[in-house]
Amino acid sequence: MTEGVALLTVFVLAVFVGFEVVSKVSSTLHTPLMSGANAIHGVILVGAVIVAGTADEAGVLVVALIAVVLATLNLVGGFVVTDRMLEMFGGKRADAPSAAKEGGE
Repeated sequence: MTEGVALLTVFVLAVFVGFEVVSKVSSTLHTPLMSGANAIHGVILVGAVIVAGTADEAGVLVVALIAVVLATLNLVGGFVVTDRMLEMFGGKRADAPSAAKEGGE
């Protein structure tokens, strides 16, 4: 039982520290940092899959499957935001070949 309390304490402290760190990041840096955090989310997803695959108890399996779902949503959402960010800096790439073709004829 004390191991469970220790793990819960670490989890609660991690939530507080994570909230404080993320809330201190300015909005202009949030999106570029999110693209770098996708690698971390991938590691979390792999860890959640490993825990789900080795779960012996039903409660552990349920929590691990919830972790897999949430980590997947977080990872996919990070890539969507990164894709939108890159589109902002990409300009009009789709129109560039057609404009060059019209000007050359």
